Amino acid sequence: MMAKWRQQVTKWLVEKLDLPADAMMDLPRITMIGQLHIYIENHRGVMAFSREELKLRLKQGHLVIKGQDFVIKTILPEEILLEGTIEGVYYDKST
Repeated sequence: MMAKWRQQVTKWLVEKLDLPADAMMDLPRITMIGQLHIYIENHRGVMAFSREELKLRLKQGHLVIKGQDFVIKTILPEEILLEGTIEGVYYDKST
């Protein structure tokens, strides 16, 4: 009950005060440059990595990036820069 109320208040603050939704609602911020680079902020850690797939833990579910020749160029606690040929970015809400 309290979590739902908090989520509604946060959503209202984002809308009314024009605050960034990604920061206030703990959402990932994803920046892609063509199919070559993807920069993801506000993730909760790497679940799996290979040359064809990166799976990141999110607050709710996880994010899957699929492609070829992946190389992690930068990795920080809540940020990651991935290079390669990106073929798809998918949200999976299951836990």
